[in-house]
Amino acid sequence: MNDAPADLATPGFAEPKRDEGWPLRRWLLVIALIFTAHVALIFLFGSKKPIAPRAVANVPALKFADDSGNLPALNNPALFALPNPEGFAAAVWQKTPAVEQPSFRWSEPPRSLPLPADSLGTTLSQFVQLNFVAGIPPDFKPPARLSVPALPVEPAFAQNSTLQIEGGLARRKLLSEINLPSLPNNDVIAPTVVRVLVDAAGSVVSAVVLPPESSLEAAGRYDPADQHALELARQLRFAPASQLTFGIIIFNWHTVPLAATNAAASPP
Repeated sequence: MNDAPADLATPGFAEPKRDEGWPLRRWLLVIALIFTAHVALIFLFGSKKPIAPRAVANVPALKFADDSGNLPALNNPALFALPNPEGFAAAVWQKTPAVEQPSFRWSEPPRSLPLPADSLGTTLSQFVQLNFVAGIPPDFKPPARLSVPALPVEPAFAQNSTLQIEGGLARRKLLSEINLPSLPNNDVIAPTVVRVLVDAAGSVVSAVVLPPESSLEAAGRYDPADQHALELARQLRFAPASQLTFGIIIFNWHTVPLAATNAAASPP
């Protein structure tokens, strides 16, 4: 009985060749080529020229100071505060400039100029003759110029009582004609200030006397004058408007002395 496989027993079948690697001869040849190339490179790049050193220039040098230089003077704390022969201005203040004295050379002794007594005033006479000025009579006291003042001089005090309207009511026209009387009183009466409310038709619907603002004004108030001002304010009529209007009415009273009033009221 044959134990070999059937394909090996088949006629014409060839056994595959095994890769046995490079032979020793080939290895030696490759090593020789590498060595030859390495030696050639060494001889090709191995020839170097000697490096020539460059000349040294502009190199900082260290030098020790000695007593002959100016550096030891830096240790002086008063070097820049006091005059120093080593300072920057020593060349100026150590050398005194040479001043040349002026020389006076006279050719003759000094003498005074002669005074021509005959020609004194000649220049003034010539000036007067050549510059004739017409005579103008002196006017030491010109006549006075009378003038009339442009504005009439008003008296310092009012001659009658006046009415003054302020606030929003001042924009509405006063339709009533009112003549304020002069009140008999020996003292000055403080103005009466009345606050009013006027409706759209122009009638006064409310009138109130405002209190005085200071003690001086309170001392000058006169009750009959306040009552009379209140009655007159209620009788005023203004132009119609679209709404109610508040305003201030000031009565400035003119007073007449009581003695003059009594004399005018007494029978002749």
